[in-house]
Amino acid sequence: MILIVGLGNPGKEYENTRHNTGRIILEKIAKANDFPNWKNDMKLKSFRSKGELDGEKVEFLLPNIFMNNSGNAVCGIIDDKKKLKNLVVVYDDLDLPLGSLKISYDRSSGGHNGLESVIKRVKSKEFVRIRIGVSPSTPTGKFRKPKGEEAVLKFLLGTFKEDELKIIKNMSKKVTEIITMVSSEGKDKAMSVFN
Repeated sequence: MILIVGLGNPGKEYENTRHNTGRIILEKIAKANDFPNWKNDMKLKSFRSKGELDGEKVEFLLPNIFMNNSGNAVCGIIDDKKKLKNLVVVYDDLDLPLGSLKISYDRSSGGHNGLESVIKRVKSKEFVRIRIGVSPSTPTGKFRKPKGEEAVLKFLLGTFKEDELKIIKNMSKKVTEIITMVSSEGKDKAMSVFN
């Protein structure tokens, strides 16, 4: 069974922020596929739910701790190298335009603090990531990434506009297909089809 982690911050004030994209997508997939209610796992400081996607058994994990400590929740399940092949992390990516996604494997965190925390705690970069684009685009398709640490933080912790949130929620269908393919046919096949 593969473990899918949706990165984000807990609490009402972060609910529809760009930095919570991973969390938003997993919540949408769980609801669309009739997963059981989220269970609050106090030990892992996370919400967990197990279900099936197209016949593939999967487990969803939403760390209930702040983004920078996400790895503390993940390492409670992924506690040895063998289990790494079953880990998929879904998160927001500033280097991709809104409405796009990319599957990566064995890469650096790219400056994403939540992903950096996971890499440190599982002591490896060898796991699958589904990077969801959140940067705005111009009408010609060029995307405009915010510049400067303060602007980036303000943008990521800003709330999605309604039309943007719709785009993110619609992407959950594609993420469902990716998760199913990673689970049934492996990461290489999923990367060749979806990247």
